[in-house]
Amino acid sequence: MSMSFDPFSQLDRIAQSIFDTSRQPRMMPVDLFREGDQYVLNADLPGVDPGSVDVDVDGHLLTIRAQRSAANREGARWLAQERPFGSYARQFSIGDDVNAEGISATYDNGVLSVVIPVAERAKPRKITVESMSEQNKKVISA
Repeated sequence: MSMSFDPFSQLDRIAQSIFDTSRQPRMMPVDLFREGDQYVLNADLPGVDPGSVDVDVDGHLLTIRAQRSAANREGARWLAQERPFGSYARQFSIGDDVNAEGISATYDNGVLSVVIPVAERAKPRKITVESMSEQNKKVISA
């Protein structure tokens, strides 16, 4: 097997051994967008055991935790080991405009999807404006 030479990989390995980053939670890349009456958060967690994924809400804080185990290859001589393992953690502040009780999550093909519905009180609505005469009744958006 051929490997390309990366002069900075040795520096990365030295820095990792000095700072022991394997014990610190790793960041997970996410996409967050609003679609209709819900927010959708997609987090990349490849190779994570679905049983280790934990999503919880405490007040205005949404927390995602997951664990990826190290490859156990006894007697192997590693040529490259770039796939990170350990714990992953990410926290998000959520406001009063979401329905915290309606949050749901699914994990499929290494992607965690969290759906956060918008609260009824935060949805846009029409307000009827009435004039003194019923003939001039108008509807405007608020």
